[in-house]
Amino acid sequence: MAEESLAGPEEKEFRAMRESMVATQIEGRGVADPRVLEAMRKVPRHKFVLPDSVDAAYDDYPLPIGHGQTISQPYIVAYMCELAQLQGTHKVLEVGTGSGYHASVMAQIAAEIYTVEIIPELAAQAASTIAKLGYDNIHVRHADGYQGWKEEAPFDAIIVTAAADQIPPPLIEQLRDGGRMIIPVGLPAFIQQIVVVEKRDGRISSREVLPVRFVPLTGNH
Repeated sequence: MAEESLAGPEEKEFRAMRESMVATQIEGRGVADPRVLEAMRKVPRHKFVLPDSVDAAYDDYPLPIGHGQTISQPYIVAYMCELAQLQGTHKVLEVGTGSGYHASVMAQIAAEIYTVEIIPELAAQAASTIAKLGYDNIHVRHADGYQGWKEEAPFDAIIVTAAADQIPPPLIEQLRDGGRMIIPVGLPAFIQQIVVVEKRDGRISSREVLPVRFVPLTGNH
C-alpha cells in the first residue's frame, strides 16, 4: 500500500503545506539542490514546534520553541544546508540543536549528524522527537557547542544555528580539510551575516553571503 494511502487527512494536509513551502519559500528564492528540496518536503516541521504554533509550522518566519530559542525560518534552514554542500557520505556537526528540525533535515542527506545543545531541556526534547520519528543517524548531546564535539572530529561540514561574535577556534580545528562551516557571525543587537568558512590545505578562508538575525551563541567563549 502506498504511503499516501496510509496517511490520514491531517497528514495529507501537512504534506501539501510542505510542498507549498518548498515551492514558494525555498525553491522560489533560488535554493536548487534537489537533495535539500526533497529533505524539506519530507521532514514534518509541525512535529518540532510548540503545540500552539502547529498551524504556523510551515509559514515563512521563525517560531519560538521555549527557553528564549527559535526554530529558524524554513528558507534559512534550506539555504544553510545548500551552502554546506552536504553529501551522502558526510559526517556533520551542528551547534545549537534547538528543536532538532535542522538536524533532521540534514539527516535526510548526510550519513551522520552530531548535534550539540547547551540547554538541557531542549536537548532532551529534541532527542525525544528525533527518536519518535525514527531518525537513527542523529546523535544529540547536551554540552557547550562552542567547544564542538572533539571526540567525533573531524567533520566534513559544520553548521552553527546561533550567532557568534567570532568564528569559534575549536570548530575550525574540528573541520576536516576540504570541509565547510556555515555560521552566523555578529553581535546580538545588530544584523549578523551568514559566513561560509572553508578549510583548504590547512588554510582558512571566509565570505559573507546573507544578512540575518539569529539568537546569540552561548557557552564558554
